[in-house]
Parts: sequence; structure tokens; C-alpha cells
Amino acid sequence: MIRVYFLAAALGASLFGAAPSGEEVFKQRCAGCHEANNPRIPRVEALHRMPAAHILRTLNWGVMGNVAYTMSIAEREAVASYLGTHEAPAAAPPGAYCADRSVRFANVSETKVPPQPQWNGWSPSATNTRYQSPHDAGLTIDGVQHLHLKWAFAYDGDTTAFAQPTIIDGNLFAGSASGVVHALDAKTGCIRWTYDAKGPVRSSILAVRRGKSYSLLFGDQIGWFYSLDAITGKELWKKKVDEHDAARLTGSPVEYEGTVFVPVASWEENRAISADYACCTFRGGVAALRIHDGSQVWRMYTVDVPKQIGKLWGPSGAPIWSTPTIDAARGMLYVTTGDNYSPPATATSDAVLALDLRTGKIAWSKQFTMGDIFSGGCSAQDIQCGPDFDFGSSAILVHYVNRDLLLAGQKSGIVYALDPTRKGEILWQMRVGKGSTNGGVQWGMAADGQNVYAAVSDLSRARVESSNPADLRTANLDPNVGGGLFAIRIIDGTKMWNAEPEHTCPAERPGCSPAQPAAVTVTPGVVFSGSVDGHMRAYSSEDGTILWDFDTAREYSTVNGIKGHGGSIDGPGAVVVGGMVYVNSGYSRQNGTSGNVLLAFGTD
Repeated sequence: MIRVYFLAAALGASLFGAAPSGEEVFKQRCAGCHEANNPRIPRVEALHRMPAAHILRTLNWGVMGNVAYTMSIAEREAVASYLGTHEAPAAAPPGAYCADRSVRFANVSETKVPPQPQWNGWSPSATNTRYQSPHDAGLTIDGVQHLHLKWAFAYDGDTTAFAQPTIIDGNLFAGSASGVVHALDAKTGCIRWTYDAKGPVRSSILAVRRGKSYSLLFGDQIGWFYSLDAITGKELWKKKVDEHDAARLTGSPVEYEGTVFVPVASWEENRAISADYACCTFRGGVAALRIHDGSQVWRMYTVDVPKQIGKLWGPSGAPIWSTPTIDAARGMLYVTTGDNYSPPATATSDAVLALDLRTGKIAWSKQFTMGDIFSGGCSAQDIQCGPDFDFGSSAILVHYVNRDLLLAGQKSGIVYALDPTRKGEILWQMRVGKGSTNGGVQWGMAADGQNVYAAVSDLSRARVESSNPADLRTANLDPNVGGGLFAIRIIDGTKMWNAEPEHTCPAERPGCSPAQPAAVTVTPGVVFSGSVDGHMRAYSSEDGTILWDFDTAREYSTVNGIKGHGGSIDGPGAVVVGGMVYVNSGYSRQNGTSGNVLLAFGTD
């Protein structure tokens, strides 16, 4: 099918009055570089020969993302339409498709058929432990040491692979930075069907049973939420969850009794870099939708309606980047929040919130960093900025002996244990990293019933001095700073062990760092943690010894015939199902190394 890329007129008319002119946007924002004689920057003549879809992809989540985030959606679509050709994106080669393109699922009504191994959504359970059981993992400690690459799949034209796959009954479902959702055979990587979303899909896909099929639920990076039929890939419904132009759906959804809960974040903090931007009006929150038709059950916002105060608007921000956590026993939905973008600061930023599952009302809130206001426009907007200690990782609900604990890891570098029965009272806390804008715990911890495992980012940059006028890098990653993995006893916060970061960055790899921002995954006896240096490592849960180490930053011959290469590992973690380990490789943001592959490892 042909994607509908160019909604500039409609979006522009509804959000900004007149539709933006692609030519004017190019002159104001792009011409200074693309009309210069720099061999590393394509000239405008070359851009006119590129498909507009490719240009838009690069603006949405490619090498131009840092520049394009100051632009509205309508401006990006308008300039892509002005510059590029309107050719449809190239289809995957015929050899990339399965000989049998049928998607099948086990009949759950057959009690004699044991459930097949699966990994559904961000975590195998709605408590977000990221723990895979022995049955579903199908991987022993000895087996981990014999893992080898079975196949590689390349996302055509992408520079980032950031959508963690879901595996149900041997079917693999994953989004991509280009917005293409793929249904693959989990054993071979061949394609069964594809679907084109409106924007990049970073959200893990949640599969919810619907008769003999499943509804596949996920969000994109421009605020749309979707439901697809898992057998055919056909759209069941889609809904714009938030009308703010900067809204994006990064965290994966969770479901409970026919309702799906969708966390809402934004890239408005990037747009505030522009001094003439009216900072800031986005409000983080959660949307509760009925799974069968997408209708709204309730909508919760983390901050009040912003008001204009001088040239600024506020309060704003407190986005929810991560997957909500369900506490069915107490009827609660736990979410972690980011910082405010503009004053006044609120009590709901950098916090863990407990929401009533039925109504979305805040039952209690526990804030960890007060007054944390941060955006890309701190100096441009004359805002007194805080340390940017968001929560980017989900809260983890665990049961130990005779009590429940709620575990939360923050970019401050501190891991907390809270008492969900006493309004989030802190039971213990432990520092694992220094903390920074890209520091501490970034995308997710894991817990196995005894310990919680926290990987440390603490990503650091250093300025680049170059005599080469074609070298556009102004900063590079420090190859000697960041990283590490901690095992912490759940009951009392005692450090059981910590694995020091590995320093394996070669001098010729500029986007390399030992930082470990990616989400952690745990199976019996094994902890998986990825690094910006491109390595996926498996550690012993007993003492932190490395059992297996694979450097993904290399070129691959792929099953779909597309040129593939790996890079930094950031964002999602390893998915372990049925004796296989699935890993995304490539992350061009934060000065990391680009890549476009999904890798599958096995032992047979």
C-alpha cells in the first residue's frame, strides 16, 4: 500500500492557521547548510531526486532529527513534500516474504495444548519485571554461552532500530523508525505482512486476544494510537491520543479488563531551543481507551492547563516516557514521570504516581526531585533549569515474602523501593550512578524475585576539535565514561554485586561509549544488558560474571536482502523467547552509532 505522508495542509490549517510553505521552510531552516559547498551535506539538487518519504523519515527519526525537532509536524511534512519526489517507498524484495504468509495462532480453547512461549509488550508481565520464566525463555545458563547469530533483518533506510519486538506463537511483530510495522516468522525472519503507520513506531506492540486472532496495540511518534488485526495486518481503528503537535507515544501500552492504557510524552522540550517558540504547553498523561473500538474511558493529565506568564506558558511537561505498571490487587496503575518544561514547577514531575484504574484519578504521588524544570531552550527561553532527572524507566511491582514493593530507577542514578500500601513511602534507596541528563537508570530495570538489576548510563560527551571543514561533529561520546550493572537485594537494598563497565571502544568508532542505557532483561540465572558500544552481554545473576558477549556493530547479510549494519544499543532490551534472543542494534540519537538491524540468536 502507499503511505499517506503529506498531511501538511490539514495539519497546518488546524494548528497554525495557514498551511506552511515547504519552500519557505527550506529557505529559513535548511538552505544555509544544503546550499553550501560541504561534501558531507547533500545539495538541494540531490534532495530533489530523493523520495519525499525518505526525506521525511530522516527528519522524523534520522540523522536530521536533532535539527528537525524544532519544527512542527506540518513543517517537516511540507519541506519533505517540496524537496522530494512523490514516488512510493520501494517494497521489500519478493525473496524477503515467507513462502507461507499465513499468520496462525494456537487455539486457546484447546486445554490439551500447552501455551507456546511468548514475550508480549514491554515486559512478559504487566508488573514490568522484564523477567522471562524458564518455560518461556527456553534458555539455560549453559545454553547462553553457545548463542550464535541465526538471522539478521534490516529496516530499509533507517538509522535507528528502537522498537522492541513482541513474539506470540512463533510470530514476531515489531515497528520501525520509518513507521513500517512488520509481522515476521520468529524462527527465520521472513515477512508475513507489513503495515504503514503515520509516524515512527518506537512503542512495543501489545497483543490482546480477540476471538481466534489478536488485536495489536501500539503508538507512534506523532501521537497516533493503533489497533491492527494480527492475522491480516489490517487496521481495526486508530485514534489521535493527544492533539498537541509535539505529542509522541514512546512508552508501550498495557491492558486490563478490556481497557488499554496509553502513556503520553512529547518532544516539545526540543522545540523550545528556538527563542521565538511559545514554551511550553504540552501536558503529560495517560489515555485509557476501550480495546474494541478505541473510544475513551478516561484521560488523565499530569499538570494543570498551562497559562501564559510573561512570554512563557506553564505549567507544562511531566511526560510519561515508559510503560505503566498494573497493580490489579489494589486497582492501581503506576506511572513514572519526567520533568517540567517551563515554570511553575509541579509536584507531579520526576515522580511515581498511583492512578485509580477505573477513573484515572491520582490516589497518591511521590516526587523525588523538586523544582526540576528542563528543556532544550533553558538559555533561549531564559529559564532557570534543573538537573533533568526524568524517570524514563517503568516502575516494577514485586512481591517478596509477605509484602509488595514498588521499584523505581531514576536518571539521578538512584534506585528506590517504595511501599505501595503507604502512599509510596521510601523503604530504601541506593545510588548506582552519578546521574546526568543522559545518566543514571535510563530505560528500564529488571527483577527476578530476589534481586533488582539496574544498568547505568552516565553517558558523557566531549567536544571535538577537527581541522577538516567537512567534519560536522561538534561533540563526541567519551569512550571512557559510563556504564556498569548492579544487582540489588529487593528486601533491603543491599548491593549484591556490581559489574564494572567494559571498555572496548576502538579509536575508529566515534559514536562509542561504555554507557548502558538500554533496558535490562533477566531470565533464570542470566541478566542481559546492552551498551552504546554495540555489545549485548549476558551476565551471571549470581556474581555478574560475563557469560556471553556479542559486538553487534558490524555489517550483516540480511534475510530480507536489505543492506544491514549494527551500531549502538539504546532504549529497548533483549527479548528472550523459546531459546532465542532478539536484539535491536543501531541508535543514532545522543551521538550514538547508527544502525538498522534486528538480530536473532539461537543455540541450535
